[in-house]
Amino acid sequence: MLMTPGLAFFYGGLVRRKNMLSILMQCFMALCIISIQWVVCGYTLSFGPDIKGIIGGLDWMFLKGVGMTPNADYAGTIPHNVFMMFQMMFAVITPALIIGAFAERMKFSSFCVFILLWATIVYDPIAHWVWGSGGFLKNMGALDFAGGAVVHINAGMTALVAALILGRRQGYPSGISPPHNLPFATLGAGLLWFGWFGFNAGSALKASGLAGNAFAVTHIAGAVAGTTWSILDWLKYKKPTTLGMITGAVAGLAAVTPASGYISPEGAIWIGIGAGILPWLVVTCLKGTFGYDDSLDAFGVHGIGGIWGVIATGLWATKTINPDGADGLFYGNPIQLWIQTKAVLVTVVYSLAAGAVLLKFVDVVLKLRVTEHEERVGLDLTQHREAAYTLID
Repeated sequence: MLMTPGLAFFYGGLVRRKNMLSILMQCFMALCIISIQWVVCGYTLSFGPDIKGIIGGLDWMFLKGVGMTPNADYAGTIPHNVFMMFQMMFAVITPALIIGAFAERMKFSSFCVFILLWATIVYDPIAHWVWGSGGFLKNMGALDFAGGAVVHINAGMTALVAALILGRRQGYPSGISPPHNLPFATLGAGLLWFGWFGFNAGSALKASGLAGNAFAVTHIAGAVAGTTWSILDWLKYKKPTTLGMITGAVAGLAAVTPASGYISPEGAIWIGIGAGILPWLVVTCLKGTFGYDDSLDAFGVHGIGGIWGVIATGLWATKTINPDGADGLFYGNPIQLWIQTKAVLVTVVYSLAAGAVLLKFVDVVLKLRVTEHEERVGLDLTQHREAAYTLID
């Protein structure tokens, strides 16, 4: 749960001062709205009794039957309601990640409706495909320990279509001022990094050697990616930047997420290097070439980082770390790489298509974007009648 306000400070520090509160409000409202949706129908759609490998049944609506004893299908070591709460936090932060693509220009009312629809129609089915008992990607053998496809590819792809559908911010790119508070962004990145240990190691669902390994490789990949991104910035711009370092670390953490329960520390190093290079290329080169305005690089960091991580799982996964997993290409099993690639393709296509349809629907009903005047004044005042900073003489 702490990752969501951490994300709020990470994103909030990167926008202009007039939009700081709007980011905090969107992240915290995601925590509120998706928590309610999860209780009502989200959990049962994601993890309820399987219907043809596509979706969970409605047996557990309003958490009926989700009690204090373990459920053998998911977490035989902890109470079922604890597993439900743990998974709730994945459901909360995933739509919050998309905020980075449309920061500074989406109406708050439209945001609230969109994330509710997106969680129900996009997140919950993909969570069931990958993690739900009977889900077709799970049955196919796809490995996603803590959410590379479910969280990062899913959010990243919808982030891309959101940036394209809403269009560029006024004055982009030359008229956009730099991040208004990098210390806040760095604090947010630190909270995210810390929270990722619960995200990944916690997905072992017990205090074990596997959880300890996931803890270690998560940290290693984040550190390597942050270092790699800084080196690339140093080479290109002649100076390493704080923004580059924290962005690279988050990209590395996103990339190691699906692999964290299956790889060795050596694999984590390679995943971290890839996560420092591939998202950096997208953010610094391709984004400018194609001209789309992914405000805070949700697609570049989470979408590309997630794709790399899921595919890399098919390279470096090894049964010596997790006997319940599979060996990857470098451990003698090339089929796993193909399975991981298929999982990526399915997630990319569904998230792009469904995300685009939902955004267009909300745009028709409520209009997605604030007016030009509201965008110039800033979302803090126009959407919330508040200011993040009060100057006193």
